[in-house]
Amino acid sequence: MRLVCGVDEAGRGPLAGPVYAAAVILDPDRPIAGLDDSKRLSERKREALAPLIREFAISWSIASASVEEIDAINILQATMLAMRRAVEALPMAATEALIDGNRCPPLGIPARAIIGGDASEPAISAASILAKTARDAEMRRIHEAYPHYGLDRHKGYDTAFHRAALERHGPAPFHRRSFAPVRALLEASR
Repeated sequence: MRLVCGVDEAGRGPLAGPVYAAAVILDPDRPIAGLDDSKRLSERKREALAPLIREFAISWSIASASVEEIDAINILQATMLAMRRAVEALPMAATEALIDGNRCPPLGIPARAIIGGDASEPAISAASILAKTARDAEMRRIHEAYPHYGLDRHKGYDTAFHRAALERHGPAPFHRRSFAPVRALLEASR
């Protein structure tokens, strides 16, 4: 039986937090209306679709790479690591993977990169939604311990508010020290 999983990531660009990836094998007999690139959906729509994906998919998993891993191996390699972890964690193994973007992580199954796949392939759309909602939930959790950074609003992205909070409070353990704005602050404080 051919089981194709869609794979996508969330959180490559932010200054803070882990990068997440999800892998999803959709059930062709149980289509999910409204799937799209998570960036084109409202937060409310993503949050409504995520439980439907988890309920109706044949198999799904979510994985991440930590801030420490991002800083040690770079964001591209950490993204590939999170994607590989997501595919390997699928409760029902996929026989093929469709990856959003222009490159594939090393997998033990055939894989194909699709630029814009999160908008054109439903399984990749589903993966983008699961990765984004999981990462957003993690950033809200971190916000509870560090409310002065405003992570509940910008989810760690490089916004004016986030930069101002970084300058005022300095980098926290969840900041990516290898990213230029954070690295510059650390170097300036030496």
